[in-house]
Amino acid sequence: MFTGIVTAIGQIARVESGYDSARITIAPGKFDFSDVVVGDSIAVSGPCLTVVSIGSDAFVVDVSSETMARTTLGNKAIGQAVNLEKALKLSDRLGGHLVSGHVDGVGQVVKRVDLEDYVQLQIEAPVELARYIASKGSISLDGVSLTVNDARETDFDLMIIPHTLKETTLGSLHSGHQINLEIDLIARYLERLQKFAKASDAKPLNLDTLQQRGFSSP
Repeated sequence: MFTGIVTAIGQIARVESGYDSARITIAPGKFDFSDVVVGDSIAVSGPCLTVVSIGSDAFVVDVSSETMARTTLGNKAIGQAVNLEKALKLSDRLGGHLVSGHVDGVGQVVKRVDLEDYVQLQIEAPVELARYIASKGSISLDGVSLTVNDARETDFDLMIIPHTLKETTLGSLHSGHQINLEIDLIARYLERLQKFAKASDAKPLNLDTLQQRGFSSP
């Protein structure tokens, strides 16, 4: 579990491609991985990945075929920047929102508008994800926790503050860029609960149902 508060920008140092997976070496930049051990989880531009090897100046993660197919990691090349965040501790502050690191799909930047120190981004989401995105709700964009300013049928707007532009890869986004999207966990579970509520065959509580369950009438 993560918060979507990116702590550093790393860089892809090496990519070893397998038949349907990849092993990626990441140079951490100012990312502190001194307390990271093999088996720990790190969010790399959104997807939660497991550390399989640690060196003095880099760490290595495996990327499964599912992650390659559903995220932008399958297109990452040597030298490209990635957002990094260590897994959340129970004692940590939840500065963003609850982020699982399980990317739901890939969106695309439709438009970028520079407004003094801020940047407004218009993002097109896949149709199957758009219904989960609400104005003033939360969304994770390349692993960064953000608040949706306005949501329409399949696209939505975000306002990126100067600190986020500086400390994450979002400052380099322009029209046409693809980005990893993770919807709010709460929206996903609410839909699931609603489906079960509609499918419920529970009978109303009345005298007949009470008698069927062994209660006798006075």
